[in-house]
Amino acid sequence: MSSEQALSAALLRSDRFRLEREADWTRLEDIVTKMEKGKARRLSDEDVLALPTLYRTLLSSLSIARENSLDAGLIDYLEGLALRSYFLVYGTQTGFGRWLGSFFGGGWSRAVRAIQFDIWIALFVMIAGAAIGYILVAGDSDWFYALVPGDFSDVRVPGASAEALRGTLFGGQEGDGLGVFAAFLFSNNAQVAILAFALGFAFAIPSILLLIHNMALLGAMLWVFAQRGLTVDFIGWLSIHGTTELFAILLAGAAGIHVGRSIAFPGARSHLKAASDAGKRAALVMVGVIFMLICAGLLEGFARQLIDHTAGRFAVGGGMLLLWLLYFIGFGRERRRPGA
Repeated sequence: MSSEQALSAALLRSDRFRLEREADWTRLEDIVTKMEKGKARRLSDEDVLALPTLYRTLLSSLSIARENSLDAGLIDYLEGLALRSYFLVYGTQTGFGRWLGSFFGGGWSRAVRAIQFDIWIALFVMIAGAAIGYILVAGDSDWFYALVPGDFSDVRVPGASAEALRGTLFGGQEGDGLGVFAAFLFSNNAQVAILAFALGFAFAIPSILLLIHNMALLGAMLWVFAQRGLTVDFIGWLSIHGTTELFAILLAGAAGIHVGRSIAFPGARSHLKAASDAGKRAALVMVGVIFMLICAGLLEGFARQLIDHTAGRFAVGGGMLLLWLLYFIGFGRERRRPGA
C-alpha cells in the first residue's frame, strides 16, 4: 500500500469515527459552552443529567482516537473539549442552595411541561373518577358507604339535613365535622400521590385505578352536599386547600403515567433507557409534588380555619390555582432573541 493510500485509509477511518460519535460531542460542547457563559438556567434537566454520561463517552472516544492514531486535529479537538468538560463535571460542586434555586427557577416547571400529555390523561381520569363516584351514589346511596371510609361523623351521609351539612361547612361545628374529613383527605391524598407515582412502572394501570378510586370518594361526598343545594359551598370549602392538593395528585398521577407509558411504548429506545429517561423527569416532578403537599397542609391547617365564608375560600383557592398555572405554564421558559 502506497503512502497516499495509507493516508486515505486513515482519513476514512477518522471521518467514519467522527460521524458515529459527533452528535454526542456536539451536544456536550453546547452544554459546556452555555455553562461557561453563565447560561446554565437555559439548559434542560435532561442535558444537566446527561453531562456526566456525555463526558465519559467523550473520554472513551479520545482513548480510541489516540490508540488508532486518528487525525491529529480530531484528537486536539477532543482533548480541548475533555479539559473544558472536566472542570464542569469535577470542578466546583453545586451546593444545595444553588440546586434549589435552579429547581424553583425553572427546573421544576420545565419537567412538568415535559409530561403535559400525561397530565391531560391524568386530568381526564380524575374527572371520570369523580363522575363515577357521583353517579354510583346517585343511583344507589349504599355505594356511599362502600366508597367513603366509615370513621367520620354520622352527619355527612345520604339523607342528612341541609342544616346539619351546612353546620359542618361553617362555624364551630367544622372541627367535629368536615375538619376530620379534611385531615383524612390530606393524609389519604399524600399516600395516593406517592403510590400513583411509585406504581407507574406497571404500565401505569395501578396509577390510573388509584386516581379513579380516590376521586370517586370525592364524587360521593359531593353528591351528599349537592342533594341539599350546598354544591357551591362544599366546593368552596374544598378549594381553599384542594386546588393545591388535587393539583399535586394530578402531577403525581401524571408522573406515574409518564413512566408507565414510556415503558409500554419505548419507541426506538430500549425499555430500560426509556424507563430511565422518564424516571428522571418524573422524579423532578415528584420533588415539587412534595412541596405542594406541604403547602396544602398549611392551607388546610390555617387558612381553612380562619376563612369562614365561601367567597373568601374561593378567592384563596382560585388564587393558589392561578399561581400554580402561571408558574408551570410560563416560568423557566428560554427567551428567544430576535433573529436567533
